[in-house]
Order: sequence, then structure tokens, then C-alpha cells
Amino acid sequence: MKNRFMVILIALILGVSLVLSGCTNNQTALTKVKLSEVTHSIFYAPQYVAMSKGFFKEEGLEVELSNGQGADKVMTAVLSGQVDIGFAGPEASVYVYNEGKEDNSVVFAQLTNGDGTFLMGRTPDPDFKWSELKGKNIIGGRKGGMPAIVLQYVLNKNGLMAGKDVSIDTTMQFAAMPGAFIGGQGDYVIIFEPTATRMEKEGKAYIVASLGKESGEVPYTAYFAKKSMIEKNPELIQKFTNAIYKGQRWVASHTPEEIAMAIKLQFPDENDEILVSAVKRYKEQNSWKIDPVLTENDFYLLQQIIKDAGELNKIAPYEKVVTREFGEKAIKTLK
Repeated sequence: MKNRFMVILIALILGVSLVLSGCTNNQTALTKVKLSEVTHSIFYAPQYVAMSKGFFKEEGLEVELSNGQGADKVMTAVLSGQVDIGFAGPEASVYVYNEGKEDNSVVFAQLTNGDGTFLMGRTPDPDFKWSELKGKNIIGGRKGGMPAIVLQYVLNKNGLMAGKDVSIDTTMQFAAMPGAFIGGQGDYVIIFEPTATRMEKEGKAYIVASLGKESGEVPYTAYFAKKSMIEKNPELIQKFTNAIYKGQRWVASHTPEEIAMAIKLQFPDENDEILVSAVKRYKEQNSWKIDPVLTENDFYLLQQIIKDAGELNKIAPYEKVVTREFGEKAIKTLK
């Protein structure tokens, strides 16, 4: 009887030990990655899909997401070590390199394929022409940021010169722009989704044009980290890139309705109609890249646009600011 009791006791101890061991393994299996995004928008759907569909977890990662509220703030967080990875326009990395920063930020994956903002006016204008902007004021985001730069690029393409034909207000961050416009500032404003559709539904502003359609393919938002961080943690960067690529592929092969439901947790207060409408806009205008590689041609196109906007004095070399290694490996291994 005593021997039988001891056998049962040992079995119970082993069972508890295995359970505790399993819990510990589950808790320590995922590597936490701190990611700061420039703003929170449906424009970044592939990233949120990678989170909701468990693609980061498949790669052994747990993403701690924060809103940097501006590319400058995201870059500061990256360079200071507050976060591991930044997500903003590649122009931020160009600026840092040109400043002579020794441990500069390096772009390792691209997410979006063009501008994600929409030009909004105070009244519906289904027959909008860019010439209508002459003499008007547009709230255009932070000076030197991608929204303001691409806006100026689009204006130039349509024969309008910023500062002469059109005034662009570059004094405020994106978070403040909807409220400023609703409060009476500016004649037009550029806004990301889902805010653009929500403002339109509420009758507070109306979409008159898509900056994404007008600008064409431009490397608008990408992931970057300090050079030293990438050199020390290549496996982590590869796993992160793999997850993003899985998100890109999933978005490319699913409907707006399916994408909207997949990212719903990121926008819990948004109704389904607005989510689907916003996703559909982006999908129709080819806003999302189908792979994470930032090409050399696109990188130099971006810098030319920035230079033409008067925000860049010298062109940064591709191989110093961008790496294709992780994106190409993701494509090769995840066929």
C-alpha cells in the first residue's frame, strides 16, 4: 500500500513539474520586439494582419506596438534604444545618414507602395480638378515628412507650385490635423484612413482626390533599426521580415471584407462599414507591396522627390541606408 502511495505521489509531482515546465516554456518561447509606428492607420493593414493571424508568433516573436505620432519621434525612439524597430517613411533614415550619424538607421523591409492620404475639402466635389487648389491653403503634415513631400510632388505634377500657387501648412502633426480642419483651419486637408471615411460619413469633410493614385508607386513607409541592432540580431530581423511578408501575401489574396475583419481588433471602435470601405480604397489603388524589398530604383526616386521638395541637399547611397538581405531571404524561403 505504501509503495502504491509513493508511485502515485511521484506521478503527481512529475505531472505538476511537466505542467509548470510547459508554462515556463510557453512564456519564454516568444521574443518581445518593441515596434513604434508613425501613426495608427488602416494603411498598415498587412502589419495588423501579421499580428492577428499569428504570423509573428509563428516566427517566435511578440510585438509590443506603440504609436510614435510622427516619423521624427519614431526615429528618436529607435536611435535612443527605447524601441527595437521603427516604422515610418524611409526619408527619416536618409536624413539621419546625411547628418553623419555613425550608428545610423537602416531600412530592412518596405510595407506600403504609395501615399495613403486623401485630399479632403469642405464640400462634396465629384468633378474635382487640381487647378481648384490655386490660391488655397492645405493642411499638409509635418515639414520634411512623407505626406507633405508627396503632396508637393503631386501639386508639381499638376502644374501647381507650393508656396506660390498653393500654401501648405506644415506646422502640425497628423494627430492634430483632423481637429484643426474641422475647427476651421485650412481650405483642404490630407488625411489617412479610417479617419477620412469617418469624417466623410459624419459630413465634416469630403474626399476629393487620392494622393496615392496621383503620386503612383513611391516607397512610403518601411521598417528600420539601428545598424548595430541589425548586426547583433540578424535572426530577429529575419523573423520580423518573414512575418511582414506573410501579412503582405495574406492581404494580397483576400477580400476587403476579410481584411477588415482580420484587423478589427486594431480598430475596435470603428464600425464594419467604414473599415471595409477604407480597406477597399487602399486595395484598389495598390497601396500595399506584395513583398518587403525596397528596390534601389524606388529608393532613388524617393530621394529625388524629397530633393525637388527642397528638403534634401545630397543623395544618400542605397547600400548605406537600405538592405535587401532580409526581404530577399523571406521571399526565397517562404514560397
